[in-house]
Amino acid sequence: MKLAILGTRGIPNNYGGFEQCAEILAVGLQKKGHEVTVYNPSFHSYNKRVFDAVTIKKIYSPNKLIGSSASNFVFDYLSFKDAVKSDYDIILQLGLITSSPSIIFVRHRGKIIVTNIDGIEWRRKKWNFIIRFLTRNMEKLGVRFSDYIIADNLGIKDYLKKTYNISAKYIAYGADILVNPDSKILNDYNLKAGKFILCVGRIEPENNYEMIFNSYVKAKLNIPLIIIGNHLTKFGDYLKDKFKNENIYFFGAIYEKKILDNLRYYSKLYIHGHSVGGTNPSLIEAMSASALVLVHRNKFNLSVLTNNELSFSNSDELKELLLDSKIMSEKKKHVSKNLKIIKEKFSWEKIINDYETFFLSILN
Repeated sequence: MKLAILGTRGIPNNYGGFEQCAEILAVGLQKKGHEVTVYNPSFHSYNKRVFDAVTIKKIYSPNKLIGSSASNFVFDYLSFKDAVKSDYDIILQLGLITSSPSIIFVRHRGKIIVTNIDGIEWRRKKWNFIIRFLTRNMEKLGVRFSDYIIADNLGIKDYLKKTYNISAKYIAYGADILVNPDSKILNDYNLKAGKFILCVGRIEPENNYEMIFNSYVKAKLNIPLIIIGNHLTKFGDYLKDKFKNENIYFFGAIYEKKILDNLRYYSKLYIHGHSVGGTNPSLIEAMSASALVLVHRNKFNLSVLTNNELSFSNSDELKELLLDSKIMSEKKKHVSKNLKIIKEKFSWEKIINDYETFFLSILN
């Protein structure tokens, strides 16, 4: 099978969840005997033509000229235009919104297009009405013109069925269980094991950072709240100004998995506030790192972590969880349950096999 993977910021991963998925999936399928090509934007720092036996194809992206959001449309269009001219058996698009125009306007008769739609982008709080309207219509068109749709969360699968009456293929995001934690990593960040609370993810309104910060301040805890993610944004500046001097520390973006896994492992609590669609990678990875996870209560998160007693929907509920000593006394029970879920449903070996089985069923 010849497979092209489009729509990410490239591999090796130095950005986020889809890039991690692209890297692990590409390498995994390549090792199983398939020919895999990943399309990288021209600004990606990796300049070799092969990564771990996977072919890398660099495509122009005007990132510096017009910004990341607009350049994604250009990059996706040029990538798709190139891919349909090649002899790939399947073209896998990771992400739907910026790839939709390509699927609509570039002739691709005879090519099999599979799209993993990610989350429900038009619900993001950071968008204004016009962008939400455009994004929702991009979603409609992308779903309509893709040959097959993959949903990485059962909540997304249900949404697609109810909204568009399509039966998406459910294939989850993956994670590997941390087996050799290294406390020395804490020294680089001046942290002590079990003496900090952690949040990892994009610092955006729909990830409920303001709610989390309000809860933390109300709880009057004497351990720091550590935030990992790019805070050099308008919303990041707003949060830093509103919650200055509150023992909240912004560490910036960290992409090295070993560091992230160990920070998760040695945290006292891990708070996951994401509320918009899909199986968020940071939730799966926190569970696989044996973190004690508190999640925002929505169908996407609870389809992964089914423990309602460790979920919250508002600031007061989260404050009560932060102050509940019973949670810490039962940490082993909660962590064991989460690790069992990871082993059974979210191991990367299973995810790679699920993709391979699905792709081969399409071709057959």
